[in-house]
Amino acid sequence: MLECCESHGNGFASGSSFPGLDPHPHPSHCAPQEEDAAVRWLSVLNNLADQLYYPCEHMAWAADAKIICANSSKWWAISTALWGTSLLLGIARSLRILSQLRRKQKKEPSRETLQKVKAQARAEALTIISNLADFSNAIHWMPPGVLWAGKFPPWLVGLMGTLSSLIGIHLTYAAGRGGVA
Repeated sequence: MLECCESHGNGFASGSSFPGLDPHPHPSHCAPQEEDAAVRWLSVLNNLADQLYYPCEHMAWAADAKIICANSSKWWAISTALWGTSLLLGIARSLRILSQLRRKQKKEPSRETLQKVKAQARAEALTIISNLADFSNAIHWMPPGVLWAGKFPPWLVGLMGTLSSLIGIHLTYAAGRGGVA
C-alpha cells in the first residue's frame, strides 16, 4: 500500500514501519516516484511480513495471558521471525535505493541533485543501521539454537534498541522539517 508523502513535499512513496515497535514512517520507506519493480516488490513483501506479524504477536500475547489455549512460544517464534524478515526486507530495499541513488548521482551531477542524493543516501544508511540494530535483537529473541539467540547481555539488548530508537527519532524529526536526514 503505497501513498504519497505530500506532507513532506518530497514526492516520495511511503510503506510500512517496523512491526509493533516503530509507528513512524522511516525515510527508507520512501523511494522516488519512479521506483523500480524490485523496490516495489520489496515494499509489498515487507508490508506482508508486517501484516502477518501483528496477528501472530496477538496470538502469542493471548496465549501468555491464558485468553486462548495455545503454545505461546510457537507464536512468539513465528512473530519474531516475521519481524526479522521485515527488517531484512527493509535492509534490502534500502540497499537497492542506495544503488539507485548512486546511479542518479552519476547521471545528474548538478549541485542541487548531489545535495538531495546525499541527504537521501544518509537517510537510507541510517535506516540500514537502525534495521541492523533491531535485527540483532530479533535474533536474540528467537528460540535457543538460532544464531546468537539469547546470548546478548541485557545492556546490549538495551543499547541496540536505544540506537534504533534514536535513529528513528532523528529520521522522523528530519522528515517533519521537510528534510530527509
